[in-house]
Amino acid sequence: MPDYHDDLRLAHVLADSADAATMERFKALDLKVETKPDMTPVSEADKAAEELIRSQLARARPRDAVLGEEYGSEGSGPRRWIIDPIDGTKNYVRGVPVWATLIALMVQGEGGYQPVVGVVSAPALGRRWWAAQGSGAYTGRSLSSATRLRVSQVGKVSDASFAYSSLTGWEDQGRLDGFLDLSRDCWRTRAYGDFWPYMMVAEGSVDMCAEPELSLWDMAANAIVVQEAGGSFTSLDGVPGPGGANAAASNGLLHEDLLGYLNQRY
Repeated sequence: MPDYHDDLRLAHVLADSADAATMERFKALDLKVETKPDMTPVSEADKAAEELIRSQLARARPRDAVLGEEYGSEGSGPRRWIIDPIDGTKNYVRGVPVWATLIALMVQGEGGYQPVVGVVSAPALGRRWWAAQGSGAYTGRSLSSATRLRVSQVGKVSDASFAYSSLTGWEDQGRLDGFLDLSRDCWRTRAYGDFWPYMMVAEGSVDMCAEPELSLWDMAANAIVVQEAGGSFTSLDGVPGPGGANAAASNGLLHEDLLGYLNQRY
């Protein structure tokens, strides 16, 4: 199996730079915010963080392709970095500390591109999570000061904690009734939002989570962290990895049940 340790170290360096840039403008009274064509907000900090990461990648990995939320796709080849400079921009612009920079490396294989490195850095929470293929998933202050992540062993929906971002989107897909049934049948539900539920699944503090509408940059880093922690990450249709337009993540034991609820049709 290839060794991605150097790429993981680089991803941490990229996250350090992004953290410094985003924290400098977090809660700034003169923060500039625009509305994109899809009616979602983008701040000057989103753009600055992505530009910073891209410039560092251009120097450190000039042959690699890059896909980012704010500036699209650049380059081609078997290795592609996936960037979400601020996952949770709506929180960021309102001063809510639940947001993170997501950085992933995807490598082309027999089954298409798959994430092999992921870093999720949430500086306003003082938290960071990361993983590399075959090396496990971790959380901590640095590579040398880290705790290994493992998913929970909860095996019954009635004992499980289910996390999500919002109710928006479930009804549009005809999945709202199944979503509500799951919410009624599980032990606990909470809407933590964005990257955080996936990291909680990896930590074992939440047992399953799902979102109905996502882009690749929302999922790639989260997927490798969940998988390396021993969990399952698929589309709502059950296809493994972050290649779909939505996501379901769990400790693995509950994954079939999770998909069953969310694919109910009435």
